Amino acid sequence: MADDNVVDGWHETEADRRVRISAQVRQWCELGRIDTVDRPLSDDAAVLIAAGHLDESTRTVLLNRRAEGRTIPTVGGFGALRLVFDEYRRVQEKAAQLRPGPVQMIYNYRLGELLRRLQAARSTVVTSPTHYATGIRAIRRDRRAGVHLDLEQRDALFAALRATPAPARATSMIQVRGVAVEAAERLAQQTRNARLADAGRRAADALAGSPGGDGQSFTDRHDALLFLAGTLFDRIDSSRVWHSDHFLVQRAQLDLADELLQIAVDTVALRGIGIELATAARAARSDSARAQIAARERALAPVWNQLVERVSALARIGDLLGKAEEQLQSIAAVNHTLSLDSRIDELLARSGNRELSAANTHFVGDQFADVDELMMTYQSVLGADIAALTARGTA
Repeated sequence: MADDNVVDGWHETEADRRVRISAQVRQWCELGRIDTVDRPLSDDAAVLIAAGHLDESTRTVLLNRRAEGRTIPTVGGFGALRLVFDEYRRVQEKAAQLRPGPVQMIYNYRLGELLRRLQAARSTVVTSPTHYATGIRAIRRDRRAGVHLDLEQRDALFAALRATPAPARATSMIQVRGVAVEAAERLAQQTRNARLADAGRRAADALAGSPGGDGQSFTDRHDALLFLAGTLFDRIDSSRVWHSDHFLVQRAQLDLADELLQIAVDTVALRGIGIELATAARAARSDSARAQIAARERALAPVWNQLVERVSALARIGDLLGKAEEQLQSIAAVNHTLSLDSRIDELLARSGNRELSAANTHFVGDQFADVDELMMTYQSVLGADIAALTARGTA
């Protein structure tokens, strides 16, 4: 059976694998750029990350709701909501800087479109009667069960979901151009002023900006880390082999949802403190004050390193499960081959070549016998990765 730990022609030890994956995760986070963005975060991952922005009581309710199978209303992807909100803030800031005129009118038109989309999303997330209790008795029952979110908590959740980590598409403003040109033409028709339409088109060109990037860069390293953690959560949680009997013990050792939530809580706190320190540094008037602030910033470095290592541990688990899934696919093929043995025997018997049939059966059986040993190896490595991930409580 082929060695799964061969990388570019050389044998990769388990220590090499840990170093390689950790270095890759650190590079992605530090650069704020991930090269393997396949899809946006699931709603489940987005809600868990959003919980990192909320108070402890709201986080507890969200975890209770998740355990009970109570979902949050979907808006077609909270990563897309983040992009709409970011664009809204950019357009709002730009519109406020412009003088009254056709260009500002184009910006305000787009601002209104984005605001309506945000308001519709808020209404869906905050007021859905399908997802939240509405009657007094139902609300009391949900409160006793620990699954009721008050209106203020839902508003806070929506605000947190607007910050869902997502690739900051440099080309997102290009979408504005078509809307802006349409607005300019409507204005021109209403005023019968061709010059106004031309001004609107020029504004649309400026608003769209120049294309760039491929949708894989993030606002900062914290967003990159949170997105990567959420992506790995989705990858592991959707893995059939992770939910198989092979890793029953490992699933009991690692609460994926709680791990992602705790990573989000610490990352949000770290980013918040970092912003406050940066603000204090700009306001500092003495060398001693700046030195003290710099010392506190250096003191936070181990926290960032620990977060990177926790995400690296998730990445190693995801990598290992990917290999295990490949092996189980091979096992399925072997099983299918074994199920055909009787038919193969009959065919070979008719050809008078029973020795070939026996050799084939032994070959397939030997491969199948290796499965338990292989899975035990994966279980051992996975156990070490889980231990590294959950060791923060005893550190």
